[in-house]
Amino acid sequence: MGDASEPDLDLAAARAHLEPLPAQERLAWAMETFGETFCLTTSFGIQSAVLLHMACQLGPGPSGKGVPVIWVDTGYLPEETYRYAAELCERLPVNLQVVQSDLSPAHMEALHGRLWESGSVEDLSLYNRLRKVEPLDRALKQRRIRCWASGVRGGQTDHRRTMTPLDPVRGVLSLHPLLSWTNKEVYYYMETHQLPQHPLFAKGYSTVGDWHSSAADDATRSGRATRFGGLRQECGIHLPGLMGEGI
Repeated sequence: MGDASEPDLDLAAARAHLEPLPAQERLAWAMETFGETFCLTTSFGIQSAVLLHMACQLGPGPSGKGVPVIWVDTGYLPEETYRYAAELCERLPVNLQVVQSDLSPAHMEALHGRLWESGSVEDLSLYNRLRKVEPLDRALKQRRIRCWASGVRGGQTDHRRTMTPLDPVRGVLSLHPLLSWTNKEVYYYMETHQLPQHPLFAKGYSTVGDWHSSAADDATRSGRATRFGGLRQECGIHLPGLMGEGI
């Protein structure tokens, strides 16, 4: 992948410029700065509608189709997520580009078993690398992406609390428009713009990924603590290296 140092971009100056900007203006800055080498990623999770809606307000952009939105479909998402993705794409002019692992779910399970069932951090790391990190990195490289935006927020995990508005991640720059947003701000944005909630939100989920690694909040766990059986907070997509390198 390319060099995230971006020789024509002063990272410290860019961070200082972005820090006071609201989310929509951070996205507009990235569109203007990176043009066709800028994209979004989405999981079509509980709060994904916010960033998708904002991105669609940017207009057609250099491609004439709107900012590209990359969705890593692991093949293990809940059926509610697939339906939610279809609903949002009907409502919003999303320039959606779906990417997947080179290994089908059946192929992966034949070679490695049901990695999420072992209770092993190493197996979970392999699963996330095969189904999420490698497909995304390949898609970013193929599209010559220099900067991608995601909807991560600082209050979600320990790692995300250390993020800045713009961070190098595995050879590209990662923009975080919603980094300082609270759950309340997300909820009211969706209410104001009449964006539909993910079907699992009404069932007590505050975050959702793959069906086997997600659970509703309960008295003992909430948020990202409900993911991956409590073994991890991160799948690896937002980490500097492959599941642990450079953390």
